Amino acid sequence: MRRRDFVRLVGGAAAPSILWPLAARAQQPAMPVIGYLSARSREDTSHLIAAFQRGLAESDYIVGRNVTIEYRFALGQYDKLPAMANELVRLPAAVIATTGGEPSALAAKAATSTIPIVFAVGSDPVKQGLTASINRPGGNATGITSLTNEMEPKRLGLLRELVPHAHTIGVLLNPSFSQAESQLADMQQAARAMNLAIVAFRANTDQEIDAAFEAIARQRVPALVVSANPFFDTRHKKLVALAASNAVPAIYHFREYAQDGGLMSYGLNFSDVYRLTGVYTGKVLKGAKPGELPVMQADKFEFVINLKTAKALGVQISDNLLSLADEVIE
Repeated sequence: MRRRDFVRLVGGAAAPSILWPLAARAQQPAMPVIGYLSARSREDTSHLIAAFQRGLAESDYIVGRNVTIEYRFALGQYDKLPAMANELVRLPAAVIATTGGEPSALAAKAATSTIPIVFAVGSDPVKQGLTASINRPGGNATGITSLTNEMEPKRLGLLRELVPHAHTIGVLLNPSFSQAESQLADMQQAARAMNLAIVAFRANTDQEIDAAFEAIARQRVPALVVSANPFFDTRHKKLVALAASNAVPAIYHFREYAQDGGLMSYGLNFSDVYRLTGVYTGKVLKGAKPGELPVMQADKFEFVINLKTAKALGVQISDNLLSLADEVIE
């Protein structure tokens, strides 16, 4: 055989073996993209993002292996969410997971009626217009509700036991949060039954938070409920520090506040909420229709007391409160 023919033969035989892997790679479908939209920040939710990814793994979706995530964080600035939601729609995302409460979910819902949405919210999604019902959501959205916004009266009651002789209790609200006025109304109703007066303070910027605590100190408010909303969550260390520096006993809505020095927290286990959000996102990626997936209600509640903070504030924690606590930080 002539050398030229041999080279041609070898080259012709080798070409398919070289080209086949390239062609096979080209034919592999691209990994689905999850759009992750949060009203909070990456820094204050890193442990919750890990819980979300654990939920995805329960549906066999591993980030970087067979799914990717595009993150958008509004840092508590709700007006940024609509543009971020539109970015995720244009990708396009295969599904949009929204966390950090109602502002994220509502922005995603306004941005698309076709891309599936899995939300984690703190109130009734039917009242928010996210779903048609709890059992049969209809449309393109479903998810997890924690009803944490409706627990403010419970937090007020726990704080009342801490300061049984108080005539007034303060509440810090974010006026930009859609549930703020209903939170206030719920607490005012509960306060009347306890013969308490509610003093409301409002803040939706760092400067307004500072001003609110100056007013709280000036008016000698004996105790404070910090209402549940994503903006406050992105500033939770600042809020805890201000409560400590102004010697104001306060209660918050999730355990991270108490872990970082807040006096008490009562609310849901948010790691479980985010895990369930990941589970539902995985189900949707596998083909489940959001409109047919019932909205789940998270039900793992936690009451946490920080005794170290109580001692620093000179507050006596009753035996009854201690008996109710799921965790006591010493």
